[in-house]
Amino acid sequence: MYITCLDLEGVLVPEIWIAFAKESGIPELKRTTRDEPDYDKLMKWRIGILKEHGLGLKEIQDTIKKIDPIPGAKEFLDKLRSFSQVIIISDTFTQFAAPLMEKLGMPTIFCNELVVSESGEITDFKMRIENSKYTTVKALQSIGYDTIASGDSYNDLGMIKASKAGFLFKSTDKIKADNPEIPAYENYDELLDAIKKAMV
Repeated sequence: MYITCLDLEGVLVPEIWIAFAKESGIPELKRTTRDEPDYDKLMKWRIGILKEHGLGLKEIQDTIKKIDPIPGAKEFLDKLRSFSQVIIISDTFTQFAAPLMEKLGMPTIFCNELVVSESGEITDFKMRIENSKYTTVKALQSIGYDTIASGDSYNDLGMIKASKAGFLFKSTDKIKADNPEIPAYENYDELLDAIKKAMV
């Protein structure tokens, strides 16, 4: 039995923080897990910048409402869900993901939680579990599933390498060059075919 595990941002929807960086005019916030492998360090840095500029959850959610899935993403997900169980495993937060899940047809997502004060300031974040993508894939395997995984960033490599089949999707040249053993795809039809073949 197979479960396909997908990253969210960069694979199915545009990067939330990049969209917010453009909307807020704060270019530093364009930094993502494609640039910084240490997610804890990245998030603490982001929270510091938000505090410095007096920005909170509402401002980010207002940007997220304007974000649509990457063209073709919902159709890809619909086709994939017709022959495979699918779980989106993301380092994003429930407060960010909800409107995007509606646009994708409400797939299952495992993600994290922001700690938000009454004033709307983001004060901290709670990770669901350490090294969540890799740990979740290993947990699914422990209950009898073979996993297939795909993502675009450093924080996806653990789940990709631990799975029966794993693929990079719309990744960076550096990540692809550093991991030549992982097949890399740029369009949804190629990825869908690769997942189908992996299940044979």
